[in-house]
Amino acid sequence: MPTPSPSGSPSSKPPRPVSGRMVLVTLLAFFGVVFAVNAYMAYAAIHTFGGVETDSAYKVGLAYDSEIAAAEAQQGRAWQVEAALSGNDAGRALQVSVRGGGGAPEAGLAAHVKLIHPGNRQLDIAVPLTEVSPGVLRGVYAAPAGQRELVIELFRGGARMFRSQNRVSLK
Repeated sequence: MPTPSPSGSPSSKPPRPVSGRMVLVTLLAFFGVVFAVNAYMAYAAIHTFGGVETDSAYKVGLAYDSEIAAAEAQQGRAWQVEAALSGNDAGRALQVSVRGGGGAPEAGLAAHVKLIHPGNRQLDIAVPLTEVSPGVLRGVYAAPAGQRELVIELFRGGARMFRSQNRVSLK
């Protein structure tokens, strides 16, 4: 007797029996897809982001004590440093204002500023700043909108006097 199909009309085909070959092919296809996806994900993870934050963790570790001393000296200077980002994708500007502990502008500083992309070092941007007035440095750069780490380092006579690293959002 023909079995009714879901539409209500009788079906002329009997159900296909499950054979060993069908189970084998189904299992091989399933695990083949899982293996292919895992292989692609592993390839993408290895080739798109190396995961390296520093080039030489050993050298950074050796400099740890001097970094602590520099941070304590920076805190002792009590400088007030403000950074203002402006502009859009067509062109952006950065202004850094530096005032000493007494509120007077700090003149004669050289700056190294970087906008670090959180996922790709090739998208990092160095922002050249020039002193336009005592304690005020300005620079222009081009960068697309997105999250960045703004790293500001101020130098006087070759010695680093100030370092700051903050997450910013370029809009």
